[in-house]
Amino acid sequence: MPFVPVQESWFQGAISLENTPDGIHPWRIPHGQRVLFSEGLVGRAARPSGVRMRLTTDAAELTVKAAIVEPEEDPVLWDVTVGGDLVCTDRMADGAAAFTGLPAGEKTVDIWLPQFARIAVAGMEVPDGASLAPAADDRGRWVTYGSSITHCRAAHSPARTWPATAARLRNLHLTSLGFGGECHLEPLLGMTIRDLPADVISLKLGINTHGGSLGGRTYPELAIGLVRIIREEHPVTPIALISPILSPPREQKRASGSSLTLREMREHLQRAAERLREAGDENVHYFSGLELFGEDLAATCLPDNLHPNGDGYEAMGRNFAERVLEKLGF
Repeated sequence: MPFVPVQESWFQGAISLENTPDGIHPWRIPHGQRVLFSEGLVGRAARPSGVRMRLTTDAAELTVKAAIVEPEEDPVLWDVTVGGDLVCTDRMADGAAAFTGLPAGEKTVDIWLPQFARIAVAGMEVPDGASLAPAADDRGRWVTYGSSITHCRAAHSPARTWPATAARLRNLHLTSLGFGGECHLEPLLGMTIRDLPADVISLKLGINTHGGSLGGRTYPELAIGLVRIIREEHPVTPIALISPILSPPREQKRASGSSLTLREMREHLQRAAERLREAGDENVHYFSGLELFGEDLAATCLPDNLHPNGDGYEAMGRNFAERVLEKLGF
């Protein structure tokens, strides 16, 4: 099949794109400014959770040619969705992921990159005579920020993370800024979100600070500061502040003398949202993480008492679509 070199216009959900000898490497921070971010966050931002290539094609089969810059797990899975429906999943092998049996005729396809392996995309192989072009996209834009629970390493495949699941259900253009272990409410992330186009924003905050990086004095204040930074360019965009999901060992236990329990975090974040509204911000809304993942899912979908499994992430996505996005008008 003829080879079509990768184009920057194919990518969605990335903050920046780096041209490398192996192809285009998507980043979820401005890669030219990565020296300003912590080393751990840079490592997570190099892994393209939520990033996809959106194309219009009449091909019945496609093959992505790519290099694994830094693997984290096996298998490395790719997904193809059409109209929000998952139609194909393939395990990357020998620098390729192949998708067959795509719907006939011209259609828009989203090719989801692996959520937890550093990837450089070289291009695409398509059948002789098949069309292939970047797809126009006028969908509403959703930006979400969070921890490993938003990065979703244990999701069944990249289109089945909870943000991807919710975005597909509500037909939204997703930018997912979930960074495993690295959601500490940094001002630089607020600035990154501020500078993105967005019709709705969600900030899922707290679990990474349970270890003591923030306490009762700093956690709600930094949450408020994060919102105010974003408001510099998004004065009326709906913002959802979301507290931690259920983690039974951490509900009433402190990791250190200065840290908060998860119950206290929920109270602090709810009060932070109330304070913002009292100051005139009518478009900030609080949602408890227990609405997304609570005791009803813990027995079967929370194997380590912290991270959902694949089924749990999909349940979270469905709950987010119904209990957050729908209430915000999406």
